[in-house]
Amino acid sequence: MLYERMVRPVLFRVGRGDAEAAHEKTLSWLGGLSGQTWLVNLMGKVNRVKDPCRVFGIDFPNAVGLAAGMDKNGVAVHTWPGLGFGFMEIGTVTWRAQPGNPRPRLYRLPESKALINRMGFNNDGAQALAKRLASGVKPAIPIGISLGKSKSTPLEQAAEDYAASFVELYRFADYFAVNVSSPNTPGLRNLQDAEGLSAVLRALQEEDTRLSAGGPRKPVLVKIAPDLTETAISQALEVCMSHGVAGVIATNTTLGRDGVVGTEIERAAQPGGLSGGPLRNIAKPVVSFVHRETGGRLPIVGVGGVTEPRHAAELVDAGASLVQLYTGFVYSGPKLVRRAAKAVRRAQENRHVPRSRRSHGGRHG
Repeated sequence: MLYERMVRPVLFRVGRGDAEAAHEKTLSWLGGLSGQTWLVNLMGKVNRVKDPCRVFGIDFPNAVGLAAGMDKNGVAVHTWPGLGFGFMEIGTVTWRAQPGNPRPRLYRLPESKALINRMGFNNDGAQALAKRLASGVKPAIPIGISLGKSKSTPLEQAAEDYAASFVELYRFADYFAVNVSSPNTPGLRNLQDAEGLSAVLRALQEEDTRLSAGGPRKPVLVKIAPDLTETAISQALEVCMSHGVAGVIATNTTLGRDGVVGTEIERAAQPGGLSGGPLRNIAKPVVSFVHRETGGRLPIVGVGGVTEPRHAAELVDAGASLVQLYTGFVYSGPKLVRRAAKAVRRAQENRHVPRSRRSHGGRHG
């Protein structure tokens, strides 16, 4: 309640209500906390929920993580554990630094507990992220790195672009997420078809084999769009399975506007990806479909529409092994992380899954 009654109203007034200004201010503050180890540890004692699980060969302290997009440049990697997250996904990062789309490009829809963004992969680039991560100790929770295509790179050279970032950041990531589903980079979603996705995954496989030098390989996940038909999802899953992908992240933001309520319908008509509450009725069926289509063999990270703790449990019931938050965290703060982790734990217990068996997927490779 402290966040919702005191912190959020202040943040939402930053920059005369500009959502991206508030985002930048929050990240700056959280980045400053990264150096205050004692304070982050104290926060962790309040927010952290212990619910260990092992998914695609990685041990997670709990199943609720930070979704990509919140911390694109990895400025607060040592603070997220203190807010209760069991893992974090930073990025999306591209090989070349890029400013993204023109501002304003991030909008709140508070009545719908939603956001619209057309950020366009604004980030400092893979080399800058590698330098930042190399300057500190390894974070206290697993770290995933979301990879995207540089806007200036032609689609036919996408595989090389993803591979360059993969190589640069290889030693810092516990896993990688291949983002081929953002609606805000022209043509990017074309890489979800069989030919484009195969080329990207093949390039990453080759580098993974080379860099692992016979040891354990890095898990690679593919993030899919919620707007694909079931036939298109099935084709993407066939490619993922044939290339030994470790898991699927379902889903990215949607171009649809179903579920936006009240006076926000007109405001939501502008271009960009929609996240938050309205995405719940899309993401959950996609998670369920992926789980059925793969016979439960492919771990799923469920993301989209988690604005209350029970929504996280519902994604787990639909087949997700892990859950991620972004928009719900913006509106509810650390309380949602803590309560969502508890809800997931209860959901697993209700399914009579002993903690010793809370694992999904062996070491990738």
